[in-house]
Amino acid sequence: MSASPATATPLAERAQPRAGNGVIPAGYGEGRLARAGAPALKAAAAFCYGVMALGQLIFAIYVAGFYGGALAQGNLYTWNKVLPHGYVAGDALGNLILAVHLAFAVVITLGGSLQLLPALRRRAPRLHRWNGRLYLFAALLLSLGGLVLLWTRDRVGDLPQHLAISLNALLILLFGLATLRSAVARRFEAHRRWALRLFLAVSGVWFFRVGLMFWLIANRGPAGFDPQTFSGPFLTFLAFAQYLLPLALLELYLRAQQNRRGLTKLATAALLALATLAMAAGIAGAALVMWLPRL
Repeated sequence: MSASPATATPLAERAQPRAGNGVIPAGYGEGRLARAGAPALKAAAAFCYGVMALGQLIFAIYVAGFYGGALAQGNLYTWNKVLPHGYVAGDALGNLILAVHLAFAVVITLGGSLQLLPALRRRAPRLHRWNGRLYLFAALLLSLGGLVLLWTRDRVGDLPQHLAISLNALLILLFGLATLRSAVARRFEAHRRWALRLFLAVSGVWFFRVGLMFWLIANRGPAGFDPQTFSGPFLTFLAFAQYLLPLALLELYLRAQQNRRGLTKLATAALLALATLAMAAGIAGAALVMWLPRL
């Protein structure tokens, strides 16, 4: 009797183990370097989170100490040392919006880093939910308040920068809505992805300061923009890159997590680690030059 095509497979071929069939791991046949991809990607993400959390903690201390200290002393004109037209005499509504904006900037900076801790979700789910609600509310107020201040007061920079900031605010609103809807629908993996996007979009102002300081350090001074008018091609680029670049890196990371190829994970981990080192340099420069000396 002749063998059918289904049974005519050579014995040597049928004897070969196949990845993912329960006989051997899916990574069988990859080199040792490639098999390091998954742990390397996890380590790079933890490194990035740790650096960001530390940098945002320093920034929150600066905002609370500098702006809150001026408010406690009753000398709101001190705000204008950092924010041109920060305090405007006679503009009670605008000053109140700015004060609320700064207060919620501290809340959202600290709450965002806390919200991303896996241990908080596991050990204190109720705190995670309430902190998330506060974070969403603060993000809504910050984005709307920022738009009001941007388009109703005299402002630094040029029109492209103002459009970039407006787009950032709109993305915060969209990501916040998507984060909330996925949580209500109990689609937790989608909720995690949207929450990460929201966190990075909300951190745009922080990324701008860190990116600007890294650029100044790398070029040993202003380059690609006029420090007097605070405008120029680099600042136009940075105004959009402050949130689009971190979001692009996040998408690469999320895709690498789902990719089965170890080398893809390893390459993404290397890229994320390099970006984190650049961010760390910018944080150090901003802390030593802009934030800590004003406390």
